[in-house]
Amino acid sequence: MAERASKLILDNEELTQGFFEDTRLLGIMAPIKDYQFCWQLNANTQKNFRANHELEIKLKKKRYYHFSVFEYTEPAKQLTHFIYNNKNDGEYLLPELKHLDFLWLLKGEAAADESLPEIIQQIKTINAVQLVVELTNEKIKNKENLVL
Repeated sequence: MAERASKLILDNEELTQGFFEDTRLLGIMAPIKDYQFCWQLNANTQKNFRANHELEIKLKKKRYYHFSVFEYTEPAKQLTHFIYNNKNDGEYLLPELKHLDFLWLLKGEAAADESLPEIIQQIKTINAVQLVVELTNEKIKNKENLVL
């Protein structure tokens, strides 16, 4: 008798829940190129965001769409910042948030600290920024698209 091969099933919901532990998420409306936005962030926030091509998100719809991800890790804290480009050639990483150009994810133990209002104020100093809003994970339908 041939043995039956067992299938391993990836639990996307559990993976997504684990990824979003110790995170905060900001939505940003700023109609400029992602590299310009990150350059201005670096100048206004004393951070050092860099494009991480290994984290670039590829979504297949009718064709492949690539969404850039910029990353910065704070040396003194266990905190990593990710900037996601939400738009690419008419498609959206999070279609339910079409009005947002960028998503800023803070991930790590220090994500819960009080520095979020300060970060929001720093983002608002960029001329192209029209809106900064904190998002709750529960309201995002396609949050698995953000899992790195």
